[in-house]
Amino acid sequence: MEMNEQREQSQACLNSAESRMNCDKVEIKAIKAVRMYDHGFMNQSFAFGGEEGKDMFDEQIIYRSSLQNFLIETDEGIILIDTGFKTGMSAPAKKLGAPLYMGDRVDDYMASFAALGYKPEQVTKILITHKHGDHSDCISEFPNAKVYISPEDADAMKLEGENIVRVSYKDGRYQNFPACEEIVPGLYFIEAKGHTKGNSIVILEHDGLYYMFHGDITYCDAALKANKLSIIFEDKTAARETLDRVRTFIKNNPTVYLSTHCPEGYENLEMKRVMKL
Repeated sequence: MEMNEQREQSQACLNSAESRMNCDKVEIKAIKAVRMYDHGFMNQSFAFGGEEGKDMFDEQIIYRSSLQNFLIETDEGIILIDTGFKTGMSAPAKKLGAPLYMGDRVDDYMASFAALGYKPEQVTKILITHKHGDHSDCISEFPNAKVYISPEDADAMKLEGENIVRVSYKDGRYQNFPACEEIVPGLYFIEAKGHTKGNSIVILEHDGLYYMFHGDITYCDAALKANKLSIIFEDKTAARETLDRVRTFIKNNPTVYLSTHCPEGYENLEMKRVMKL
């Protein structure tokens, strides 16, 4: 009887795309934030002013700021979603009226990574959402890792080597997004241009939730809710299209929105808080 049940389960995996994905998925042991800065601020003009212009918003309205990247611990190794600044990077000092202040230093990226109990050799994959230093500076610190990045941003960074994977988005559509590549079963690297010409986001399907590691689609969750672009982008039209797709996806799927530049990023992760729009 037990053998028959095993055969039936195996056949179900072969017959159903959804079942096949569930059978093949790697084991997700943990999702964690690698925290670098906290207790900072950004003003509304910076976070909201990308389309209407900074002058249309209030510089005295302030939102919380921080800096963190993320990792996924699997039974096959550690997958990093972005890497932070290099050790010893000097951040801008706190200044009244600054559009963005990252906050007080929690720790350098590599020290924060180590404090979570991991070693660089355990990292097998690094998924880079975009080329900016607070998302990519430490890729050389992980000797066993393949680095997945868009061709545009790989070229902009002049990345070369056998460990660099220029993502081709070979798997086509992912729900309402036009192009994706499945890195491991249930983990998708998705084309999301605008913030940079090769910008991407990452979505992990896990335990009935969609964890969206979005890089800098918005700088704070308030901007997502208000449907506003920040002032930092390379292609405003593409950035608007991407934000629209992100918002549509969130409305249709239970999504944990994991921001890089505000503390809601690590708070949402800790509470498995689903974004409501």
